[in-house]
Amino acid sequence: MTSKNTICLWYDRNALEAATFYAETFPDSAVLAVHHAPGDYPSGQQGDVLTVEFRVMGIPCLGLNGGPVFQHSEAFSFQVATDDQAETDRLWSAIINNGGQASECGWCKDKWGISWQITPRILSDAIASPDRAAAKRAFEAMMTMSKIDIARIEAALKG
Repeated sequence: MTSKNTICLWYDRNALEAATFYAETFPDSAVLAVHHAPGDYPSGQQGDVLTVEFRVMGIPCLGLNGGPVFQHSEAFSFQVATDDQAETDRLWSAIINNGGQASECGWCKDKWGISWQITPRILSDAIASPDRAAAKRAFEAMMTMSKIDIARIEAALKG
C-alpha cells in the first residue's frame, strides 16, 4: 500500500471474493495484491488469505479476513455518483443480483454487508438546488424510492 490513508474493511474469510467483485463491477477498480497469513491467527491458519489490497473507484482499500466478530453497518457506505439511468440500473442490479439487498433512497447492501448509495448526479444536484421548492419535491420523490428513478426526479423538479 502506498497511500497514506486506506479504508480497511473487515470480512469473514471472503475479502478476496468481495475485492474481485468490486474490481469486476466498478470502473477504476482492481485487486492489487493478496497477502497470506505468515502464521495461525484467531480466525484462520498460516497460508490463508489474510489481507487483500484493492481499489474501488480510485479509493485504496484493504480487505482484512478478520473473522465473524465485527459486522458492517450503514454508518459506513460507498456513495457512487452515476451519470444516467443505465449506469444506475447496472450498478444497482450488480449488487442486488449478487446476493445483496435493496434498501431505500438509493441505498443497497452487498452480500458482504457493505452499504452502497447508488446516487444519480441529478438527484444530488436537485437536493442542492437553490429553488428550494423544486429541491423539496425531488427530495420527497426520492423518499418514496428504493432504486432511484431519474425520470421521476426530473418530473419532480419540474413540478
